[in-house]
Amino acid sequence: MLVLSRKLDQKIMIGDQIVITIVEIRGDNVRLGIEAPKDIPVHRHEIYEAIRRLEQADS
Repeated sequence: MLVLSRKLDQKIMIGDQIVITIVEIRGDNVRLGIEAPKDIPVHRHEIYEAIRRLEQADS
């Protein structure tokens, strides 16, 4: 796991196509903006897990 420190408005690149921007820092909460191609799904982890469970149930 790569651990980074970033400040407001700084960015993180994942490959050439995904950009994560620190949009807001408020106390313990950090808001991220994520730019990715439309063919790459982006979900919060709990939503991703729910989708996986539904897909497994349909199999």
